[in-house]
This record gives sequence, C-alpha cells and structure tokens, in this order.
Amino acid sequence: MNHEGCVTIDDILAVAKTYLHEDKNLNLIEKAYQVAKEKHEGQVRKSGEPYVQHPLEVAYILTNLHAGPSTIAAGLLHDVLEDTDMTKEEMTLEFNKDVAEIVDGVTKISKLKYMTKQKALAHNHEKLLLAMAKDIRVVLVKIADRLHNMRTIQYHDVEKRKRISQETLDLYAPLAHRLGMYRIKAELEDLSFKAIEPEEYYKIANEITNRKAEREEDIEAMSIQIDELLKRHNIKDYDIKGRIKNIYSIYKKIINKNKKLEDIYDLLALRIIVNTVEECYRVLGIIHSIWTPLPMRFKDYIAVPKPNMYQSLHTTVVGRAGKIYEIQIRTYEMDQVAEIGIAAHWAYKENAGYSPEKEQLEITNKLKWYKDLTTYVENSDHEDPLDSIIEDIFSANVYVFTPKGDVYDFPAGAMPLDFAYRIHSDIGNKTVGAIVNGKIVPLSYKLKTGDVVEIKTSNTCTGPTTAWIKLAKTSHARTKIKGFINKKQRDEIVARGSEEFNMIAKSVGYNPANLDEKTITAYFSKYSFKTPEDLLWCIGKGEISALAAMNRILGLTDIKLDTESALKQYSESTSNTRKQVAHNGYGIIVEGLDRAKIKLGNCCQPVYGDDIVGYISKGSGIIVHRLNCPNIDKNSSERFINIYWDKESHGKVFDTTLKVSAFDRNNLLADIINILNSCNVTIASVSLNKNKTGECIVKLKLQVASLSDLNNTILNLNKMSEIYDIERVFK
Repeated sequence: MNHEGCVTIDDILAVAKTYLHEDKNLNLIEKAYQVAKEKHEGQVRKSGEPYVQHPLEVAYILTNLHAGPSTIAAGLLHDVLEDTDMTKEEMTLEFNKDVAEIVDGVTKISKLKYMTKQKALAHNHEKLLLAMAKDIRVVLVKIADRLHNMRTIQYHDVEKRKRISQETLDLYAPLAHRLGMYRIKAELEDLSFKAIEPEEYYKIANEITNRKAEREEDIEAMSIQIDELLKRHNIKDYDIKGRIKNIYSIYKKIINKNKKLEDIYDLLALRIIVNTVEECYRVLGIIHSIWTPLPMRFKDYIAVPKPNMYQSLHTTVVGRAGKIYEIQIRTYEMDQVAEIGIAAHWAYKENAGYSPEKEQLEITNKLKWYKDLTTYVENSDHEDPLDSIIEDIFSANVYVFTPKGDVYDFPAGAMPLDFAYRIHSDIGNKTVGAIVNGKIVPLSYKLKTGDVVEIKTSNTCTGPTTAWIKLAKTSHARTKIKGFINKKQRDEIVARGSEEFNMIAKSVGYNPANLDEKTITAYFSKYSFKTPEDLLWCIGKGEISALAAMNRILGLTDIKLDTESALKQYSESTSNTRKQVAHNGYGIIVEGLDRAKIKLGNCCQPVYGDDIVGYISKGSGIIVHRLNCPNIDKNSSERFINIYWDKESHGKVFDTTLKVSAFDRNNLLADIINILNSCNVTIASVSLNKNKTGECIVKLKLQVASLSDLNNTILNLNKMSEIYDIERVFK
C-alpha cells in the first residue's frame, strides 16, 4: 500500500500473483484498472479522494478472496457502466462477455435505491437473489463493494449513514453469513451497528476494552494448560488461538437473551486447530476429561455442517478458576472455510477448460441451499421471486433429517408439507401423512431441529387442496401447491372446452386431431392463442363458443351463416376430397406414393415430429433422414422426395440416442435413470465413461413415441445442475 494506507494496483497484482500465474490474467486486471482510472477521471468521492480508489479497494477485497481474474476486473469496473459513458457492448468488446455480465449484474442491483424494508429492500432482495442464481460472482462483487462503502460511511451525513447501515444489516450481512464469509459478515455488522447505535456500540466496546487485560490473562493461562495437555497426549501440529466475538453479536445476545456482558460465555473463547477430523474428536475427549462441559452447550457441526459449509465442534466448559470458556475445535481447512466461506472452496483455478459455468457448478454442489435457490429460480414462473424465496433462504434455523440422514433446513414454523415439497414436487402432491421420530403426526405439526421426518404418499391421492396452503410455511411449498390447484382447475376447463369443440367437430365431420398449432396460428393469432389448449380453455370458460371457433376454421367468419348452411358448405367442399394416409408402421406419408418401401436412417435416428426428408436409395427404397443429418448428400437433389408425418396414424416407438456430458458425483447415474423413469420414454441401454478430471459422458439409448416426449426428457435432465450438455447423436 502507499504511504497514506490506500490500496494501489501494485498491491492487487502482488496478491493476485500468489495464485494467478498466466500473463493474460494479470494483464486483464491491469487493463481493467487503466480503463477504470480513465473513465472515472475527474470524479471524486465524499472523502475527497479520487473515485478510482473505491474500485481499487473493492478489487483488493476480491483478490484476498482468491477470486478469478474476470471477477477482480469486474470489481475494478463495477461502477463504470453506471457512472460513465461506457456501454455494456463496449465493455464486452474491450474485455470479454464474462466481465461485462458481472458488471451489468452489479449495476442492476445498484440502481435500486433503499427506501423501506418492506418496499425497496424487497426489490433489492429480488434482484440480488436472481443475480445470485445466474452468477454468484455478481453477489461477491456487490458484497465487496458494500464492505468498502461501510468502511468509509463516516463521510455521509447521519441520516444517510443510518439508512445505508440498516440496509447492510438487513441484506448484505445475512448474505455474507449464508455464504459462510464470517469475517466479512462480522465487519459489516459491527460497522452498521456503530453507525446506527453509536452509544450502544461504544458502551460494549469500552466494557470489552476495560476487561481486555483480565480476559487476555485468563485466555493465556487456559491456552497454556491446553497446550500441555495436547503435548502429553502426543497431538502434533496444532494451533491454539484466543477468539473475540464481534460487538454486534454480543449486543444481540444482551438484548435477545436479556443478559449482562459478564454473563456471555464466549467472551472467553478459544479455538483449537488440528490436522484431521479424527484429531478434532480426540481433542474434544481430552478437554472433556479434564473440564466439565455445560449441558446442552455441545454442538457437532462436523457431522452435521451448517448450510453455509461451516464445520466445527463447539463445547462450553467450566475451566480454570471456575470460569466459563467456549472452545471450538476444527481442522485447518475448516478454519479457512469458516473465515472466508465460499472463497475457500471457490478459489479460482488457473487451468485450461475451467469456465464460469464450472465455477458455478462447484459452488452449487457445495452450498445445498444455493442449489435449491438456483433450481427454484430456474423453474419458477412466479411473478415475484422475492416473495417465494426470501423467507426460505434468509430465515432457515430448523434442521431436520430424512430417515437416511440427509439434512434439510427450514424457517421456524415449517410443517411436513414444506419438507415433502423440498424433497420433490411429486412427493408433495401425493402426501397423505407424515411420520416424525417414528410417530404419526398431523400435517399441522411444526418441525423442530433434530426431527427425523418421513412422508407417506399414495398414488390414489387426489392432490393438494386450498387448505394445504395454510399448512405450508415456506413460499416454495405454497407456490407448488397453488400451481397444482391452478393447473387442475385449468385442466378441468380445458376438458370441458374439448368436449364442446368435439361435439361441433363431429357434427360437421371435422377431425379434432387436425386442431394443431399451425391451425391455431393460421386462424386465431389475433386472440394471442399459441396452442390448441389455449383455445379449448377459452371455449371451456365461455369466452368463445365452439361453433364460432369452428366457423373461423372453416373460413366462415365473415359470412353470417346459420349452422345448417355452414354444415352444407363444409360437406360440399369436403365430400370429394380424398386424404392420403400412411400405409406403414412409421406413420410417414410419401407424397404421390401409397405403399412405398420405407426405412429409418440409422445415422440420425429420426423420431415422430422431426423435420424429415426422404432419400431414394438404390435397393433400399426410401431412407428417412432428419433434415439436418450430415450423411445426406445435399448435391443429389434429384434423389430427394417429399415425405411428412401422418398426424392421424401413428403408434410406433422410435430409437434415439442422447449423449449427456456431466460432472461426476455419487449416485449421478441413478438420479439420471430416476428422471428417465418419470418421463414418457423407455430405456434401452445406458453406458458411462468418466475421466480423471471428474467429468463423464453418459450414453442413453432410448425409445420414444415423439419428438415432444424426447424434448420433455431433455428438459427434465437439464434441471440436474451437474449436467452441462445434452445432444442427440449422429452416428
């Protein structure tokens, strides 16, 4: 740092060089600084220093978290789109799409100003969570941005200081906590508390300072005793540290638990760091063999980690001179995760093929709640994602188990239906009861930490009712319940509309199967219908009559005809028309030929619904290829013949092969097979090959009835976060 204690680009590069070694990565960071410096030229902060000092500080925070070069560059450029004339397109050209997307995400969050916890903060939550679901690096940059702004909050007036600090307490500190970034979370809390309640802050700070000498003496004496114990038991390579709780957390304990400062145990706190998990438990046994542990104060976060990846053993003992000590025991790796959270597992890896998508997959697999969030945001069509997830993500404090020992976290007051829908929507929809700790409980039972929950389902269950909405605490479960009820109601209306339309169609000799998307586009585009179901829904609701719909299809919309004349005109126009039908098992019509010899191309495996072309081969009749098959000779146009699917005659299943690229994990193949079993496909064979980097290729040979069934299968497979590519195979 320079003589004034301000970060320079050299400071950033010095830290970056400890884990980034390729010139292109270091050059990207340096170039980002030069552009930021140029674009912010002449701009000054409230403190009077050049504006570029702020992005330098933000980038320095990110570099110490071992963020990737694009993330650090985005930290340097995070205010450029908002405060200068540079556009996102220009930034993409100047740097890369990755940097521009992160900066754009940060800019969108920054444009929303904080007003009240209920209104603007709600929108902030929504934007932050959606940005996080898309790219968690956006949130890392925003947290670093907020941290430096809080460090310089003193340059704002009192009212603005309190407003920004309250937003930090409400939003950014909990986010840092959920990401496991304890050090940053603690600093954000203390800086905010200092700005909002300066008197209370200094009162606690002064009391801690006044007792500092006594506390340090107690901690030192206890540390010496523990050190002697560990040596006596041949524990090697360990560290013993004193630990001071942040001021805001002490204040919360004083207020929430109505305690005095001297009653807070963990003011006298020690942390013992060892090499292995086995040594953690061994040290715990040694501590408990000498000092009496306080009942109900032991926590094992190694066996059951917190959702933000935090792992440690916590115990509180009556130590030397009868004083209370809180002791944490963890490994060096756990200590790193506890201090900087996701960054400990998400440090940038400088190797070929390491992409933002792979980074995103890594963190998704580490943070279970984050995986739930991304899945929910991807699949939700809810108008306000905030209402659906903010409570679930930020208020989780009840931890329950499946019978297999998997841990799920919920907000206080969650009930069995919340658990059922967290496992899977189908389980939720088929729930008929719940068993908690081996006993049958009502669906109104409130889950408690430590409960072992089993959901009873039935295939004959009619599904959720409106009463279930009140029996669910999480917005995720409520949204799924409402979605099921709405779909059920819509299905009933569509069925009613279909019945009315079919009656009219039968009376005029019109085949209802001809009502497809092309028909809808041709005759009902002005109604904004996209599918036959949309039309049938409106008929069922009574918004359009089945007769009026049929008249439009028959081209009688502009002629005022009664039903009899409409029937007569339709009958006359169709009586002499001969429709060509398929005479083969594939449901394929060959233009001009009734009984042509047909064979499906093995090279591209066409299925019903594909765009197809017929290729006249010597001795094999007509070979059916997908239109994009690379094996057909486009220069032999004289050998092509028009073919198309018969929409009224089809009952065959078709072979097709999918190549699935994924990151390997335990039970990956089992989960893929479970998804396939829930889709309208038959599994012919499955094979898996994996490499040393943890990537694998799964070949799936399937039998499907149509392209729509195949596309639905691909859509469901894509919901697995480990899968990053799916393609139909050309042989």
